Amino acid sequence: MKSVTEKTQILLLEDSPTLSAIYAGFLSKEPYDLLMAGNGQAALDIINTQCPRILLLDLNLPDMSGMDILKYIHKQKLPIVVVILTAHGSVDIAVDAMKYGAFDFISKPVEPKRLLITLRNAIKNQQMSQIIDEYRELDRQDFCGFIGSSMAMQGVYRILESAAPSNATVFITGESGTGKELCAEAVHQLSARKDKPFVALNCAAIPKDLMESEIFGHVKGAFTGASSERKGAAALADGGTLFLDELCEMDLDLQSKILRFIQSGTFQKVGSSKQEKVDVRFVCATNREPLKEVQEGRFREDLYYRLHVIPVVLPALRERGNDILQIAKKLLQSISNEEGKAFSRFAADAEHVFLSYGWPGNVRELENVIRNLVVLNNAEAVTADMLPAPLNQFSSSTNQPATSFTQSVTPVVETAMYDNSEQTSVNTLAASSANNSGGSLLDGSENSPVDSAECSSSIMPLWLVEKQAIEQAIAACDGNIPKAAALLDVSPSTIYRKKQSWDE
Repeated sequence: MKSVTEKTQILLLEDSPTLSAIYAGFLSKEPYDLLMAGNGQAALDIINTQCPRILLLDLNLPDMSGMDILKYIHKQKLPIVVVILTAHGSVDIAVDAMKYGAFDFISKPVEPKRLLITLRNAIKNQQMSQIIDEYRELDRQDFCGFIGSSMAMQGVYRILESAAPSNATVFITGESGTGKELCAEAVHQLSARKDKPFVALNCAAIPKDLMESEIFGHVKGAFTGASSERKGAAALADGGTLFLDELCEMDLDLQSKILRFIQSGTFQKVGSSKQEKVDVRFVCATNREPLKEVQEGRFREDLYYRLHVIPVVLPALRERGNDILQIAKKLLQSISNEEGKAFSRFAADAEHVFLSYGWPGNVRELENVIRNLVVLNNAEAVTADMLPAPLNQFSSSTNQPATSFTQSVTPVVETAMYDNSEQTSVNTLAASSANNSGGSLLDGSENSPVDSAECSSSIMPLWLVEKQAIEQAIAACDGNIPKAAALLDVSPSTIYRKKQSWDE
């Protein structure tokens, strides 16, 4: 990505010297490096040698068609954002240009404000495309045992791949059931220590008076019941990775010994005065907020900053979108094979419930739900009526309860683009569309079910609500599609494509 101090290079292809001078004046105070070409061949020479970030393209050129240049950029997959400038604008030309990757379409005479806004949007669009391309390099559905291709998980995968080869401590946080131990194992498997031991210790599952012995080991006779010498997790993990799960459950006195162990790499077995040294890579996890634990005095601040080197935050299942269905399908296949059942897919009503439910127990809860329905039912497809409580309380036609379902409905048109001095809202367009349908999108009653006949007559299809909102925006802008697109906070190409589909 370009640095903030480097000027964005823009190529202006305009055969009229007068218009070229006017456009150059529009951009004179902007942080752009403007290149100019008066014909198609000159533009191609610049494109092939310097590859500017943005091309302002006139379609009517003296030596060739501007569409030929656009097609060339599209065929060569050059990272150039193309904005069409033409006095001969029409929907057909715009749609054709958009097919070959044009970002926007500006009719002549070009207004300075419109040009500047379009260039800023083009730069933002290119920056976002670069970010998406970087994530696509890691766009996988399976990663070291994880299942899911959501953007949230792609970010986790990227951190793990970067952090694993080092010896830096990884601190994993996330709700119970999000896969913190799986994440720790991924760090180990991606590191140079993968052939050495991976030792996991759950600090919440071991009594406090035995915790020190579990970590450091003990000698014979160190305490009642210590009939022989025993190695602890620290010695067992020598050369490998020591995973301390639910770290915030550890007693404060033991935390000070862990801090010394991390700093020096040495420890003493319980009941021994001999120092032992090991080479261990630490990975820690908690389902609490560690900084809050520090502030409330339950976790040592110095230990927190010693361990909190590379934080990894595992998203909750409800925040991972269609990952829910990917994981559910994988689990359904595995558990069905294990139980000798014929389940192979989910019906649409079951998928709806899975995507709507809040999953407070995350992947662990999802696995339990799949096992329950597989064991208790026999069929090829999982339907909503097979789901156990609390999922069986809901179907696609019932209201969403506050405890498990999301409580918001995203408007069709939510916000509008604005410049430095103005912000024009178009929420009223969506509201007007809903009112025209004869009723609101949601029944105001929370307890009584919505009558299906009343639903079918009062709720408009989403595409029709969107169509009405777009048409009203175009009408409000006197037919100026680029202006309407700016108010709707979408690209003009989106509107051109939708209008074409409506007219077919």
